[in-house]
Amino acid sequence: MKKLRVGILFGGRSGEHEVSLLSAASVLEAMDRSKYDVHLIGITKDGRWLTAKDAAHLLPSCTGETHHLRAGDPEATPGAALLEHGTEVLVPPVPSLAEYPGSALSTLRASAEKSLNVDVIFPVLHGTFGEDGTVQGLLELADIAYVGSGVLGSSAGMDKDVMKRLFAAAKLPIPKHVTLLRGDWQKNPRRSIQRIEAALRYPMFVKPANLGSSVGISKAHDRKGLGVAIDLAASYDRKIVIEVSIGGKRAKARELEVAVLGNDAPEASVVGEVIPCKEFYDYEAKYLSEGSQLIIPAKLTKAETKRVRQMAIDAFRACDLSGMARVDFLMGPGSPSDPRPRKIFLNEVNTLPGFTAISMYPKLWQASGLPYSQLIDRLIQLALERHEEKKSNRYDL
Repeated sequence: MKKLRVGILFGGRSGEHEVSLLSAASVLEAMDRSKYDVHLIGITKDGRWLTAKDAAHLLPSCTGETHHLRAGDPEATPGAALLEHGTEVLVPPVPSLAEYPGSALSTLRASAEKSLNVDVIFPVLHGTFGEDGTVQGLLELADIAYVGSGVLGSSAGMDKDVMKRLFAAAKLPIPKHVTLLRGDWQKNPRRSIQRIEAALRYPMFVKPANLGSSVGISKAHDRKGLGVAIDLAASYDRKIVIEVSIGGKRAKARELEVAVLGNDAPEASVVGEVIPCKEFYDYEAKYLSEGSQLIIPAKLTKAETKRVRQMAIDAFRACDLSGMARVDFLMGPGSPSDPRPRKIFLNEVNTLPGFTAISMYPKLWQASGLPYSQLIDRLIQLALERHEEKKSNRYDL
């Protein structure tokens, strides 16, 4: 049987570049070469697209040091030229209309047919310029099947402000929050602080609206800390989301996670729990420091487990996601013996979660009976099914 040609797209310009390299290396290692003809497509931190051996140079070495995060060295990975059809794989920048006459859509398709000899793309990109709908839009224009959510779902899943609006419209519980524009903060910090303090109590979490892996997120315990936290978040995005800390000053919220898989009929994994080694599960606690614990399954009552899993599916649908997502929750303090139900809030969805073999998303499905390699198979199949289903759409009158 003819092998399916799969392009693994990784790297990128975001602050999560190094995490993407680890995810891509794990996916590459786990893919069944009897089923798939695998092609590597790498993007350097400065935005250059690489292919084949040049792309492979970005990945962590095979010396057993794959647990270390490291960025690819752009100087050691020169850009590849546009290659002829059927040799190597490269997504080039969109050529100018002067070079290729015709519409923008036909231009991109013609370019893709010349340079992309693949059946499906597996994006292992995290954060800005990869998880936010930008790459998905490129692949849509080129009419190429790809793993994960479409343009709308990817964009909504990246923007914490828009995401929360969709959760609220679906009547899903979320922490109380305020959205602040960088321009308003820079114009009048005092008025911005007053607005936030009128709506929320300390401590508060301050986040860039469009970023992942907890980059740029900090916890503010007082007014001074709030200003510092907003400055940090504003350096990453024009929108800043400030939300109340579940549990308040006396207790920490429990951090729960569920993996969702599917298109129109999504399924939820068992529930997992993260116990961070720091005050909260920030970038350092996730990837650099030791001591954070992943508990699968989380110690919840049957009713709580059922509620969290259903909320994960509801959140997936509220953002019009497809393929995969990790859905994160915050549980307020309390005891299973307390007759009052413990409050559970949606935190966020992650449309392209970390995908190393020891990342939470694959581990949750492993615990649910779906091994890593079979999870990859299922995601590729979902991508092809979604692409095929879209062919029933009409685009003319």
